[in-house]
Amino acid sequence: MPDKDDDKQEEHGLTLKTRPKTQKPSMYKVLLLNDDYTPMEFVVHVLESIFKKNRQEATDIMLHVHRRGVGVCGIFTFEVAETKVAQVMDFASANEQPLQCIMEKE
Repeated sequence: MPDKDDDKQEEHGLTLKTRPKTQKPSMYKVLLLNDDYTPMEFVVHVLESIFKKNRQEATDIMLHVHRRGVGVCGIFTFEVAETKVAQVMDFASANEQPLQCIMEKE
């Protein structure tokens, strides 16, 4: 006949499960590049409509791009950054503007 103490020991056995470590996704900066032809107001409109910036933020970013040649519109996961770049490029093309938008790993 089994001893009751043996049953108690088995009940308290510890089973450990290893959880896979989840990594944070890589982040990407979406950048606007300066050119000598795209109107400043068009750039502000892009920043407001695609990147959801308010008027002051959009103006600040546009001026940074104008003065420094490049400016960060936002930092996103790969898929979101890729979509934002495509939206900017499509919108610029549809409006016959040479505005360029790129993404780079942060």
